[in-house]
Amino acid sequence: MSMSGTSARPSRLCVYCGSNAGAAPAFRDAAQALGEAMARRGITLVYGGGHVGLMGVVADAALAAGGEVIGVITDQLVSAEVAHRGLSALEVVPDMHQRKARFEQLSDGFIALPGGFGTVGEVFELLTWNQLGLVRKPVVLLDVERYWSSLFDWMDQAVDAGFVRRSHRMLAQRAHTIDEALALA
Repeated sequence: MSMSGTSARPSRLCVYCGSNAGAAPAFRDAAQALGEAMARRGITLVYGGGHVGLMGVVADAALAAGGEVIGVITDQLVSAEVAHRGLSALEVVPDMHQRKARFEQLSDGFIALPGGFGTVGEVFELLTWNQLGLVRKPVVLLDVERYWSSLFDWMDQAVDAGFVRRSHRMLAQRAHTIDEALALA
């Protein structure tokens, strides 16, 4: 894992997001807008390598806007036929642990769109790595339709209860717009 900080302008951002599209059209719209904005700014998208759900939306949007997209996917997910075959690059790794490590190695910062258990697990593992000083990379949750609001409430409760230091709680940044997310990442 890298001990270096991020540059003033990231060249690669990892986007964590759902392999499902979610119920609200705003989730899909945000994924599309984020992919397009990254491509327009010359920021390479690093993501989970799937063609399904918000993952497929953000990748397709970045590609359609002329951006570079690097997917990292496990053998198991390739076998399940969810791999996106039209990416700039697709790396296949043996397991989820190596996938998460590769995300970190390839990326200057991280943005989380709405997602499920996998997305939350990825976010919290990276926050833990930051907390331990293993990496120093921004983690931004794009709070589309207040999706992450309850999670931020829980993090504040964890601080109040004495389980998380306030300085560590601040490692999780909240953005309400694409521009804000990109500025924080």
